[in-house]
Amino acid sequence: MKLFYKPGACSLASHISLRESGLDFTLVGVDLQKKVTETGENFLQTNPKGQVPTLQLDDNTVLTEGVAIMQYIADSVADRQLLAPVSSISRYKTLEWLNFIATELHKGFTPLFRPDTPEDYKPTARALLDKKMAYIDSELADCEWISGSRFTIADAYLFTVLRWAFAVKLEMSGYKNIAAYMTRVAARPAVAAAMAAEGLK
Repeated sequence: MKLFYKPGACSLASHISLRESGLDFTLVGVDLQKKVTETGENFLQTNPKGQVPTLQLDDNTVLTEGVAIMQYIADSVADRQLLAPVSSISRYKTLEWLNFIATELHKGFTPLFRPDTPEDYKPTARALLDKKMAYIDSELADCEWISGSRFTIADAYLFTVLRWAFAVKLEMSGYKNIAAYMTRVAARPAVAAAMAAEGLK
């Protein structure tokens, strides 16, 4: 398999999931501005959406959208328990978190990354994100991992997106549960390996 990625982007969640899964894969860097891979290929021929993550399977099937990619990875190695079995409420709690992270948290950062966002809107975007951080911090008060007692693909995604909060300098000093959580996730060997491979600290 090939994972098309950009260092530190949302593709890091799929990268972490792959390393947690033990599946064999290779990384292909993408210049998202130019839509060109590190090998000089037109990325739009692989993924017309022009976005990462993109996962190309051994039979050349292409999967896009991080939440779908992570579920595919988790279901490919059910014994790793990165996602609970079908019909288990634990599975749907993890999917609940994946959807929250994708629609409420991930997209909440978009205005802060876009150069064309009006400056007078950015404080509003930050305030909305701060409310979400408070909610996440409270949910982590009694949990080692975001959807229960096991590390899941939701943790890979949450860790990835929470890193952006520090990148855009949100005020995070009051969120002690998030701070402890980030330390726990970063200490996992698969996470450390993914971070090192992408040149991240």
